Amino acid sequence: QVQLAESGGGLVQAGGSLRLSCTASGNIFEINAMCWYRQAPGKERELIAAITSEGYTQYADSVKGRFTISRGNAKNKVYLQMNSLTRDDTAVYSCALNYYDDDRDKGELRYWGQGTQVTVSS
Repeated sequence: QVQLAESGGGLVQAGGSLRLSCTASGNIFEINAMCWYRQAPGKERELIAAITSEGYTQYADSVKGRFTISRGNAKNKVYLQMNSLTRDDTAVYSCALNYYDDDRDKGELRYWGQGTQVTVSS
């Protein structure tokens, strides 16, 4: 019923930039927040950026000042602009959605995208 389409990952040299995008579709009545997580090999998944429907943003300390999360004009889209990338940024990046579908009695729901690989070379 819900799909999250992520794109923009790839191979980039240290110091370079990438922009990730995520598009949500399906049975979504209201989006409360869209987030980006990442998981590196042998590491726990970590929240790196989040944006609410009101536009409030949060960033992990490790990416603050380098990454920017934003919503598209179509509010079912979210972007993550990543600058000054280092090898420590190598990970699978996943978009996550906090939302309601048309059955409000379910409460707030959570949905994860498949993830896109970001590899930063030295």
